[in-house]
Amino acid sequence: MNRRNFLRASGAAALALPLAPRLASAAQAGAGKLIKPRALRAGDTVGVIAPGTAVPDPERLALVEPTLKFFGLRAKVGRYVAAGSGHVTRSVAERLDDLHAMFRDPEVKAVFCIRGGYGSMQLLDRVDYDLIRRNPKVFVGYSDITALHLAINRHAGLATFHGPIVLSSFTDYTQRSFRQALFDTRPAGKLTNPQESNQLRPEHPLRTVRTGTATGQLVGGNLSLVAALMGTPHEIETRGRILFIEDVGEEPYRIDRMLTQLRLAGKLDQAAGIVFGECSECAPNDYKPSFAWDYTLGEVLDQILGSTRVPVLSGLTIGHTADQLTLPLGVTATLNADEKTLELKEAGVI
Repeated sequence: MNRRNFLRASGAAALALPLAPRLASAAQAGAGKLIKPRALRAGDTVGVIAPGTAVPDPERLALVEPTLKFFGLRAKVGRYVAAGSGHVTRSVAERLDDLHAMFRDPEVKAVFCIRGGYGSMQLLDRVDYDLIRRNPKVFVGYSDITALHLAINRHAGLATFHGPIVLSSFTDYTQRSFRQALFDTRPAGKLTNPQESNQLRPEHPLRTVRTGTATGQLVGGNLSLVAALMGTPHEIETRGRILFIEDVGEEPYRIDRMLTQLRLAGKLDQAAGIVFGECSECAPNDYKPSFAWDYTLGEVLDQILGSTRVPVLSGLTIGHTADQLTLPLGVTATLNADEKTLELKEAGVI
């Protein structure tokens, strides 16, 4: 089930919770130099949490320990990942408890999200960003986890990692990028898509939408979450930054709507450069050009991103794709849309 179908099926409403008074002070504290967590080492304990959708299925939970063991890590599964209120929907308090517990626990060296799904945005006004800032740890996930990436980066000043969830498929390409980002203190250098076996019909084609090069801090994530956070204290800051966005299962008109929202808010022209990730299942579900929309995804990108004043690259394997890069948010990166590369100038760990 893709993210949009889950949203329709869940029916879980966000709780009306007051904005935490600690948010302002945490934001001021996080406005300075980027805080980087320590690189992972063999034997480290990783806290596994579900900030969005939980995973009660014992067969899927059985994948957690061998997955982390493969990377030389030990798993500590959050209290409410497998059990709690609801079936796959945990209360805000339960999900917050797991998040805070893992950052508070000195034994835990990293926090991995078991999956995305829906619900991470509900936590943002209750997260203790001071706690996270005082206990910097590797934090990894994508899709719905974008909400936490943007908020933690903005209010705690911590570099987090847009990368696989614990239940991802972890192809060889994904494994290499994951290890490089989390275990190695050297910059990853130039990133591009996996080597193609068929150059004539590549599996992961890259396309220059607008030429040029740009350097800035790397920021972004899932387009639906980036758009949903506009107008909140957690909205994305793109000025002078390299913005990367991705999504899955969204028809072109919905991609157009979200990109138009960012364009009208000035977020696209303020960016130094833009990377649009590989977007699977982003064609019309039921092709009715006279009914709704007849532009393809590529046309939407050309019309909106191509009309910006910044370099734009499309098709990088980030987000909802089996071959997936792990990107540290907040680090300096250079986009070369002509060479079709994104170069990480610094590591996300120390």
